[in-house]
Amino acid sequence: MGRELVADIVVIGGGTGGCAAALAAARAGRTVILTEETSWLGGQLTSQAVPPDEHPWIESFGCTASYRAFRDGVRQYYRDYYPLTAEARANRELNPGGGFVSRLCHEPRVALAVIERMLAPYVSSGRITVLLRHAPVRAELDGDAIVSVDVRSLDSGDVAHLTGAYYLDATECGDLLPLAGVEYVTGAESQAQTGEPHAVEGEARPQDMQGFTYCFAMDYLKGENHVIAKPEQYDFWREYAPDFWPGRLLSMTGVRPATMAPIAYDLFPGGSSLPLFKYRQIAARDRFASELYRSDITLVNWPQNDYWLGSIIDVPEEERQRHLYSAKQLSCSLLYWLQTEAPRPDGGLGYPGLRLRPDIVGTEDGLAMYPYIRESRRIRAEFTVLEQHVSPECRPNGKAEAFADTVGVGCYRIDLHPSTEGRPYIDIAALPFEIPLGALIPQRVGNLLAAGKNIGSTHITNGCYRLHPVEWNIGEAAGWCAAYCLDRDLGPSAVRANPEELASFQRMLTAAGVELRWPSLRAM
Repeated sequence: MGRELVADIVVIGGGTGGCAAALAAARAGRTVILTEETSWLGGQLTSQAVPPDEHPWIESFGCTASYRAFRDGVRQYYRDYYPLTAEARANRELNPGGGFVSRLCHEPRVALAVIERMLAPYVSSGRITVLLRHAPVRAELDGDAIVSVDVRSLDSGDVAHLTGAYYLDATECGDLLPLAGVEYVTGAESQAQTGEPHAVEGEARPQDMQGFTYCFAMDYLKGENHVIAKPEQYDFWREYAPDFWPGRLLSMTGVRPATMAPIAYDLFPGGSSLPLFKYRQIAARDRFASELYRSDITLVNWPQNDYWLGSIIDVPEEERQRHLYSAKQLSCSLLYWLQTEAPRPDGGLGYPGLRLRPDIVGTEDGLAMYPYIRESRRIRAEFTVLEQHVSPECRPNGKAEAFADTVGVGCYRIDLHPSTEGRPYIDIAALPFEIPLGALIPQRVGNLLAAGKNIGSTHITNGCYRLHPVEWNIGEAAGWCAAYCLDRDLGPSAVRANPEELASFQRMLTAAGVELRWPSLRAM
């Protein structure tokens, strides 16, 4: 046995939800151990290199105060350390990348710097202990309570033995759940189980999950040649044509997720079609002085590099590694195709000046440190959010279900990418929704809370509860809840079941800047 570490709260997974959970617990005066499998804290925002997906009201309301502090911190970081133009510097709603997926597109390293600054006072004081490059390998239980969790260093192989009063699973795939024997669900539930209009007919499909993506950053230096070596699986991916696609996946034609009708893409702005380069652009050259950038920089998380040929959850390790490798090959093949075969407006083929930017994502191969995981294991929770709670098709009054135990808010379309068993997109409207505390609480294990995409949602509702500000809110609520329970010597179930305790906890959240209700808004 290696090191033995003790804290009030152990957070396994240092992604978006895990960082928010650790920050909340530390602000509540509790000691925290925060582990992370990669070299960067932040998850979707950093190691997965996914610019924020957010709702249209994010600049005014609809997120926690700490998430807003993160967003403000990103803009201030650019103002403090980057040579912005005068116009960009004066813009209160600065979008450094100019991408249109979000009103705040930024480089992963900036998000990392801001998150580390937010955690720094508590790390320096010893209230938060961070273990990077550590993954959970074992959990010990005593009845219905977790006693300890072991994490192994991915560098040295040494094992650290972690002990706490509460354990929060904020891993990307819900990796603590099977280790701790926590009951959970994977994949697509059936209509018979949930009654959801868009659930699958017939039997449930536990291995039918949304595809995942290895994102990468690139810029474009016209007239130069930055063509990568031909990927090993390029010939396969060049010819791959899904049944539900208009043609080959590697092309400039895709589908509109809501209708599955064909849609044409352009690579750069100026044509008549959607410009993919601009979509998730994270550095807009014209917003910086002194010719800081030689080119705009974009983050490639496009329909063409979604990987859905197999699951990486609850499969043998050899199969998992095979799918991870093939997903990397798909992303590399997309880049190679863009460099060598993509049709240009001038009638030529390929953009050899497209340059992979490994420095932007902090890896040698140029791909993100970790795949963008859209769908996790999900706890069998005290309460499960269904399509009927959030879909305008099921809510004739035009409002999502109001939960008495709300611990936050979120809003995003029910957006499911093509699945590992060959089902196409599901993209339907959702109403601005609340996050119920019951969805964070397992039915049995009493000192574990879900702190990310592993809450009590379904395959369908995961599609709108999985985005950046929602995951942050879930993690933050879990951190505050664990601290509240320690202060009151109560379990999360007891807090939820007692109206007076629940109201007291919600007052704590409100004082911390967590919004619990929406004003009247349209569906998204």
